[in-house]
Amino acid sequence: MPTETMTPRERWLAVLHRQKPDRMPMDYWATTEVTTKLLRHLGCNDQWEMFRRLHIDAPVGAGPGGWGPPAAGGYDLFGCRWDWVQYATGAYLECVEHPLARFRTVAELKAEYTWPSIDRLDHTHVAEQIKGREEQPIIGGGSEPFLTYCELRGREQALKDLIVNREFAEYCLDRLFDLAYQNTSRIYDQIPGRVMLSYVGEDFGSQEDLLFSPKLVREVFLPRMKRMADLAHSAGVLVFTHSDGAVRRIIPDLIEMGADVLNPIQWRCKGMEREGLKRDFGARVVFHGGVDNQQTLAFGTADEVRQEVLDNIRILGAGGGYILAPCHNIQAVSPPENIVAMYETGYANGWG
Repeated sequence: MPTETMTPRERWLAVLHRQKPDRMPMDYWATTEVTTKLLRHLGCNDQWEMFRRLHIDAPVGAGPGGWGPPAAGGYDLFGCRWDWVQYATGAYLECVEHPLARFRTVAELKAEYTWPSIDRLDHTHVAEQIKGREEQPIIGGGSEPFLTYCELRGREQALKDLIVNREFAEYCLDRLFDLAYQNTSRIYDQIPGRVMLSYVGEDFGSQEDLLFSPKLVREVFLPRMKRMADLAHSAGVLVFTHSDGAVRRIIPDLIEMGADVLNPIQWRCKGMEREGLKRDFGARVVFHGGVDNQQTLAFGTADEVRQEVLDNIRILGAGGGYILAPCHNIQAVSPPENIVAMYETGYANGWG
């Protein structure tokens, strides 16, 4: 086996800047239940020991306290209430109370709801989060406001709003994007020059096609996302864009918006065939993900996982521009043997 000559940060940077790394970088996305099971399977004491064992180049996240659902449940920054919901293989925090569900007009909202101030977020510990992990990629800032809007309104109503109450939806999205912009700026200020990637994403796709018309995506989402991408680029930060599902029709728009990395590459979805994506977009965007966790990791054999990794390296990794990872959070139905097979195969075959 060749000798590694780069840190994980250097390895990612080489791929992102179209230079040759010592080997292909690998990332890790999984539920808590999966990580617990994998640690036990490998006999590792913590996640970082597991990363070293499997040669995973995982980024470190940098962000403020108070952002996102509270770990123990309860109310978040926006007044959404969260609770743990049990499923067959584990539990997820789910939003169970939507504070904006009762409003119908912007005037009602302005009169009765107070948007949170950026000052409610504690950015003073951002630098501590990366201490001792300076050789890892650092990801911080960015936006995914429609996800928050769905929590504020309830998902069904949020989707309807885009068609029947667009003024209301756009007003709320502007407030959410403004908060994300301020948050991102403060993260950059806390650790100047250290953030490598900012996450600027929204889920636009289903298994078969887009969730929204391309016209709506271009009118409502992309101009606001571009503002976030421009902020990142002005600070020398690259844009990591996530959208699940069959999004091929708007990939040119996402690249034009400023996407430097496209995740998660769910190649089993309609129109997302790897060969076509690499041919048409491989020179303009780095691919991240691509190992299927709906079928292959969850229900395939270890040999099928190994073959899929080899196919991804051959197709998505041709000429560079690929970071191996699962195509979303690995779920607890996936056998640890399959997960190990993914990373061992990527490490053994990702050189040169």
